[in-house]
Amino acid sequence: MRFLPAGDLAVCVELGEEISVEVNTRVRALEFLIQQKGLTGVVETVPAYSSLLVYYDPRVVGYDPVCAAIAELVPQATTAVLPPPRTVELPCCYEDPDLGFDLAAAAKRLELSTDDLVRLHAGAEYLVYFIGFTPGLPYMTGMPERINIPRLDTPRTKTPPGSVGIGGIQCCIYSVESPGGFWILGRTPVALYDPSASEPTLLRPGDRVRFRRIDRAEFDAIGVAVAARTYQPVIS
Repeated sequence: MRFLPAGDLAVCVELGEEISVEVNTRVRALEFLIQQKGLTGVVETVPAYSSLLVYYDPRVVGYDPVCAAIAELVPQATTAVLPPPRTVELPCCYEDPDLGFDLAAAAKRLELSTDDLVRLHAGAEYLVYFIGFTPGLPYMTGMPERINIPRLDTPRTKTPPGSVGIGGIQCCIYSVESPGGFWILGRTPVALYDPSASEPTLLRPGDRVRFRRIDRAEFDAIGVAVAARTYQPVIS
């Protein structure tokens, strides 16, 4: 563990150097403890793979005292302190080439049929490491090793919101239109980011995500319900 100053308003707490479920669990547990304890002067926390950025008000608490308060919590930062994880089911349409526009090329690169690639991808359970890059975008682990694939050689300049992609050892879902280098296998009609909602981002670090395979007709029907704000994702 080490503390690194991030300007005069934040401290970066590094809990490891590798990307792993174990280290990320400690990051999320430390964030949970900081929030539960209400550490003096702390105003915001931002988790990443293996570190936690802690913003504080320097008019209320100094750098050294906030580091000392966090250090006291680190030994308690284990799975045991975290609440039970949520499981979020997201419908995903893979078959329509307008939605899963990289599916055929990714399957060819992996030497799989498109059906086998979809089966492997949709059959896994994913863990949300953190939310980043754009509002509501989850970086997730849990992808089967058989479908690990290098990211695109040339990232595209625009990726539609809801696009479900894979790259390297990770899966992500684009929450807004943005550039991106992941292979797009399909798309979910569910909105991951809604700035007008009471909770703007659907997913949270620590969530488990499962994809439910749907056809284009159901994709369109759910999209209508999402637009009308009558659709509720299955969360358990």
